[in-house]
Amino acid sequence: MLEGQVRIPSGCAISAVISRDGNKMTGESIAESMIPMHDRSNGLGGGFAGYGIYPEYKDFYAFHIFYNDNADRVKCENFLKNGFEIVKAENIPIRKIPEITDVPIIWRYFVAPLSSVLSRLQLDEKEYVARMVTKINTKIDGAYVFSSGKNMGVFKAVGFPEDVGRFYRLEEYEGYSWTAHGRYPTNTPGWWGGAHPFALLDYSIVHNGEISSYDANRRYIEMFGYKCTLQTDTEVITYIADYLLRRQGLSLEEAASVIAAPFWSTIDKMDEKQKEAHKYLRTRFPSLLVTGPFSIVLGFEGGLMALNDRLKLRSMVVAEKDDRVFISSEEAAIRVMEPDAQNIYAPAGGEPVIVKVKEGAY
Repeated sequence: MLEGQVRIPSGCAISAVISRDGNKMTGESIAESMIPMHDRSNGLGGGFAGYGIYPEYKDFYAFHIFYNDNADRVKCENFLKNGFEIVKAENIPIRKIPEITDVPIIWRYFVAPLSSVLSRLQLDEKEYVARMVTKINTKIDGAYVFSSGKNMGVFKAVGFPEDVGRFYRLEEYEGYSWTAHGRYPTNTPGWWGGAHPFALLDYSIVHNGEISSYDANRRYIEMFGYKCTLQTDTEVITYIADYLLRRQGLSLEEAASVIAAPFWSTIDKMDEKQKEAHKYLRTRFPSLLVTGPFSIVLGFEGGLMALNDRLKLRSMVVAEKDDRVFISSEEAAIRVMEPDAQNIYAPAGGEPVIVKVKEGAY
């Protein structure tokens, strides 16, 4: 049997699709791709991230926020008004279905940081937004920002992913890229904030596996202002990606080499240029090596990156058809999105799969 063709229940499920030409796809197909992987999750978390879904507000940050009650909403909105221009505020449209229960208040806001505040604090726009998201999520009880990028949005809940897709009416959104996750929590609770994807700015992560290095990763990343409060190991990967890519300016390939660093014995066999590069990354960011079994998909503006742990302890398959690239835990999920998918293969451990949309096509 080939990788991705063997059913491994209770292993979490990930799925993703991207159009290299920037062609739009509704969220219906990615939601349907999760159905054959139903047994990989247990109803305690499902979610999606769509990119390119808010073209009419593409220049504004789209905040998706869970609230416990309306008093928490008012408190959070007062906080937002002090630092942002709120261009639009509304309930996120949902479809009430019996499979999704205990629904919080779910709102979205299209916002822009006030230039006067940026000038006073001497911060760039993205850093300011990241800090404000962290402040809301750690200081305002009953409010949780679960999506904060431009022209993208995360949609997640407690439930099976195919039900979460119907709940959020994903068929009404069109994006050039989608990621999806079905959760089977083993060490952490199932709650709305703990469902995947996890996101900060335009970075989002879906993850299958278990991070055994979580505490070391968390202690290191929290030295730089990040706060891991969501009771799940996956959250830390999102902050690692933001730190390496946005704050340290690493390339996607370099970030992958930090997260799933090659063994020293492997580095020793590389040519001198590669050897020096990998040695530098391993010694510069030793506490950001992520160990344990994992397969992840990182979504970002204009692209996706898929990555396995260096020992390849979780399944992940990739396929293509025309301008689209598909990534999933199982080939069956890809066949739902594209029955005639081609060039199907399983990436090696630690080998990033990076797909970008053509410049100017998104």
